[in-house]
Amino acid sequence: MGGEDMAGTAQPHGTADEDGYAGPAVLVVSGRQFDVSVELRGVFQPIDGRYHWWGRVERDEELAAALGQGRGAGEIVTLAGRAACELSDPDPWQRYRITGTSTPPFPAGPFAVGPSATGAGGSEAGRG
Repeated sequence: MGGEDMAGTAQPHGTADEDGYAGPAVLVVSGRQFDVSVELRGVFQPIDGRYHWWGRVERDEELAAALGQGRGAGEIVTLAGRAACELSDPDPWQRYRITGTSTPPFPAGPFAVGPSATGAGGSEAGRG
């Protein structure tokens, strides 16, 4: 699933207030796998009690051909984990925005743990 290519290149990424990840990932969209590079960040939002994460998928010709200018839902997989995600319209450089709620596909603080960490799956509310 592309995991062999991910080893040794992932980097923790973020600030004191945000968790993050920059490195290789596998996107699964409409049953197809895409080896991509991503930059992700995330924070716990106390207003809704959920962990929100977001970022950009670097330009990938195959992903762009599959999604075009549209949106898509799928799953992102990194060495640290996997999570359901939403992909939105690409920017002028063909980088898709990626978002998710609950347990992120990267190491994060204690409030990031949601149902998918315990096998309940999905992107439902992860109250921390």
